[in-house]
Amino acid sequence: MKNTVLHQADTRGIADLGWLNSHHTFSFSHYYNSERMNFGVLRVLNDDTVAAGMGFGTHPHQNMEIISIPLEGDLEHQDSMGNKTVIKSGDIQVMSAGTGIQHSEYNKNKDLQVKFLQIWVIPNQQNVTPRYDQITLNPADRKNKLQQILSPNPEDDGVWIHQDAWFHLGQFDQGFTATYTVKKKGNGLYAFVLKGNLIINGQELNIRDGFGLWNIDTIEIKASSDAEILLMEVPMKI
Repeated sequence: MKNTVLHQADTRGIADLGWLNSHHTFSFSHYYNSERMNFGVLRVLNDDTVAAGMGFGTHPHQNMEIISIPLEGDLEHQDSMGNKTVIKSGDIQVMSAGTGIQHSEYNKNKDLQVKFLQIWVIPNQQNVTPRYDQITLNPADRKNKLQQILSPNPEDDGVWIHQDAWFHLGQFDQGFTATYTVKKKGNGLYAFVLKGNLIINGQELNIRDGFGLWNIDTIEIKASSDAEILLMEVPMKI
């Protein structure tokens, strides 16, 4: 019985608006693919590049957990909760949209592009009070290991969301092998390769490939080259 799905980088949807170049792993905006709607509660995985000085004007969200992971440059955030801040590489930002929020995101720099991942997770509670959080991570904590950056628990490492999900970042030297054990029975794992080449349970993966697995207890990750990975454990039932 098949329990994996491979989303190669060049099969993603593309939106090129001039000021924004976005690759959509799952159906989003004008990109629709009935076979690429979600992976469990993981609904959106957008790989965004925003031109210098440009950005997303004020727009609404509701009943979604929204995670931003900057990869390069500085992204200025402002929202209806009164937050005005900048997120940059090394940070992670989370918003629980709940009953409704409005926010904008702009490239703070006039001479450099900004790259970031925009991730939406369907929450396990509807109409919660909107919430914002942002932390700075220590990259050294993911050197040849998996650094937890998100969980369901406010007391744990990283940010937290209204869902039984755990996210980790890893930065591996060529030849390094890591094992990950699923934390909650019934959850699946979705791996997204940020840099380099990896092999997960025998599947070869290249930069920006996505690979989902379910009905498993553990996985083995081997770096074929120096590599970076975002590993997302999420419930498979919405």
